Amino acid sequence: MKEREYTNGEVTVVWNPKACIHSGICVKGLPEVFRPTVRPWIRIDKASTEDLINQVKHCPSGALGFYMNNEKDKTTEVLETKVEVLENGPLLVYGTLHVTHKDGSKEIKNKTTAFCRCSASNNKPFCDGTHAKEHFIG
Repeated sequence: MKEREYTNGEVTVVWNPKACIHSGICVKGLPEVFRPTVRPWIRIDKASTEDLINQVKHCPSGALGFYMNNEKDKTTEVLETKVEVLENGPLLVYGTLHVTHKDGSKEIKNKTTAFCRCSASNNKPFCDGTHAKEHFIG
């Protein structure tokens, strides 16, 4: 699946389904906006721009992002790097990362990146949520 964008005219929320680990943090935080069983699953008009931005910033995988529509530069800001180990879940790295894959390909990850700790992910080195199915403890 390719990225999808949802806008209220002021802010655009970008969803990258390939990065989503289905943590449900978006749904728990703004259930009137994020509805995974309904299409379209994001009803951006059901929350203020400020609430949308705050919720998107809590996405543990970085699958949700945003940009302000009035800004010419739609790239993500460079953030201070921070690491958090989620109990029974992925390693979250916040910030701008330059990732070099085992095949030598490179990519830049912004905001939050979830790295697999259970070794069962089908999207290594990134988490794909498999730890929940595997009942990973760690």
